[in-house]
Amino acid sequence: MHTLKQQVFQANLELVRLGLVLFTWGNASAVDRASGLVAIKPSGVPYDAMRPEDMVLVELSTGQPVDSMYRPSSDTPTHLEIYRAFPEVGGVVHTHSRHATAWAQAGRELPPFGTTHADHFYGPVPCVPPLSEAEIEAGYERQTGLAIARTFKQRGLRPLEVPAALLHGHAPFAWGQTVAEAVHNAAVLEAVAGMALATLALDPDARPILQALLDKHYLRKHGDNAYYGQRA
Repeated sequence: MHTLKQQVFQANLELVRLGLVLFTWGNASAVDRASGLVAIKPSGVPYDAMRPEDMVLVELSTGQPVDSMYRPSSDTPTHLEIYRAFPEVGGVVHTHSRHATAWAQAGRELPPFGTTHADHFYGPVPCVPPLSEAEIEAGYERQTGLAIARTFKQRGLRPLEVPAALLHGHAPFAWGQTVAEAVHNAAVLEAVAGMALATLALDPDARPILQALLDKHYLRKHGDNAYYGQRA
């Protein structure tokens, strides 16, 4: 599990380097499906004081820590529900990055106003509806993960085509096949969220791009016949 912890440690530091996290306002995790273990940042520990061995291992099935003196991130139940709902996901990131959080606090989904968005997200990034008082009191963090999974199921979204969600009144989560990819997607989300805010400042009546243009940009990078970049 040393490699898993090292990957998660580096991912958490990358969140800081990219300006996606202030203080301890975020966390990254990765899952090893074969062992059924998740490595995640310890709760409330400053990034500059962390070591790879401080990453906490928890059981995917139960959420119980297995090897650490630290408590896992308070957001661990949300991470676990994302892994349980989306078996193709290998890494999850939570931040309070400025622009994406503004969209979440406004309760607005993030529309695809341009091709930068379309290159990475196949349609709007959804805003998960607010939790009820009963859900908040009945295991808030777990209910948050269940709400993300429910929103994707109800809207027929594929988690690797739209690898992020905005939580109403809260902040974004992003994910990927690896934790490094999850960090990348969180950074792209913050960039396009900022672009979208600037777009609406210039033109409050701006509309999303045509579906044909969205299809072209997303599928040329991610489709079955993708031609962006070099052949492997």
